[in-house]
Amino acid sequence: MRNQLLVTGRTASGDPAGLAPSMATAFAERIGVPVEFIPYDSPAKLADDAALDKWDVAMIGADPARAAYVDFTAPYCQIEATYAVASDSKFANCSEVDAEDLRIAGCSGAAYVLWLERNLKHAMLVKADGHDATYDMYKADKLDALAGLRSKLTKDASKLPGTRLLPGKFMAVEQAACTKKGRSQGFEELQKFIEEAKQSGMVLNLMKQFGVDTELVVAPPA
Repeated sequence: MRNQLLVTGRTASGDPAGLAPSMATAFAERIGVPVEFIPYDSPAKLADDAALDKWDVAMIGADPARAAYVDFTAPYCQIEATYAVASDSKFANCSEVDAEDLRIAGCSGAAYVLWLERNLKHAMLVKADGHDATYDMYKADKLDALAGLRSKLTKDASKLPGTRLLPGKFMAVEQAACTKKGRSQGFEELQKFIEEAKQSGMVLNLMKQFGVDTELVVAPPA
């Protein structure tokens, strides 16, 4: 539920509404079953609960750190991640931020932070729980950069005065579907659905319906 590009609100009945819930609903219709939504605040908790059979299909950012119990499809959309830095910072692009003695703030458990944990070679990653806590830490501790989704950082610009966003991206978060490991037939059907949803224009049409087509891109074919 944390990513407002994927879950933009609630229906009159209280169910999640947005791109990800609509994709889930379309898959349920495809295989002829009703859909029941189980909202999660934490993507890590969602992935771990696959082992306990608390859900059948999940819509979540694909990352190896979340794949202990699940198999991920190819992504259906992508979201750019970049850095916010001080307005007078010397940095011109994202690659310059990974340097010795630099500290980067990140929201614990976010897919782009998991990526940074694996890929940063020189800079230090400092994590906080939740976006607002991460922003506060970045400002209070005068860190060198703040990692985040470009769309989220843009919307939260008023919370980050005196900063600017670096051009380009350091990675793209890949939003995908997943199901518990070992369910080969169901996983194959889920993969087919994701590819057809991209090819048919369903993903793009849903992006436009929920007003997120300027902030997300349809992922390329698998």
